[in-house]
Amino acid sequence: MAKGKKYTAQGEQLDPNAWMVTFADLIMLLLTFFVMLLSMSSMDANKLKEMILHLRDSAGVLAFSGSRGVSDLASFIKKYKDTETSFMIDQFLLRDLLMPSIELDKLLSEQIKDLSQLIDITDDERGIVLSFQENILFDPGEARIKKEAFPVLDSIADAIDSCPYDILIMGHTDNIPSHSKLYESNWELSSYRGLFVLEYFLKEKGLQPSRFSVGGYGPARPLYPNDTPKNRALNRRVEIIFKYR
Repeated sequence: MAKGKKYTAQGEQLDPNAWMVTFADLIMLLLTFFVMLLSMSSMDANKLKEMILHLRDSAGVLAFSGSRGVSDLASFIKKYKDTETSFMIDQFLLRDLLMPSIELDKLLSEQIKDLSQLIDITDDERGIVLSFQENILFDPGEARIKKEAFPVLDSIADAIDSCPYDILIMGHTDNIPSHSKLYESNWELSSYRGLFVLEYFLKEKGLQPSRFSVGGYGPARPLYPNDTPKNRALNRRVEIIFKYR
């Protein structure tokens, strides 16, 4: 064998430049890693959160960290709009946001003892969405607001008054046809529910009408398949949307 050359056990000559293939692969992996970091750092934070929520196959609550300094709903809306930091919405923060320093009626307190199952805070292309299940605001098949729910709406009204954003109110129903003598269809029932919430904000709280839009989706935009009583109950809701986008 020639001096200085290396051979395998089978007598084949080793390529002295073979290490460059592995080195080139390592450089390519590092380059890919840094390109990924750069693309993530330039991604819009709200779009990233929206993508993550879609990947979970559920809107869910806004999953944020760093909720220090958020003491009421208005400050939460403003801080979420103006910063890329996140807030963790849990049962206790949700109660603080929606019902700060108010004494609840005993009946209402029983009904909303688990707020996270009755009220949801999410965000979508329209803005920040407060979604209220039917039974916290209305009796079944009715559109007039229960008096027990007034303290919750008062807190929402305070937040609306303190924020510059326009408000969209939308009613939703399940797919069971309406049997009410007052409302001929689910579309009508969902619209009237939105209108009664709007009427409360305008007449009782004196908010500016020019800031509001209202409507009803009927059964057209369910959150879940209308295949169980639980899912149908979740689909019967009213959304109050802070349109910051």
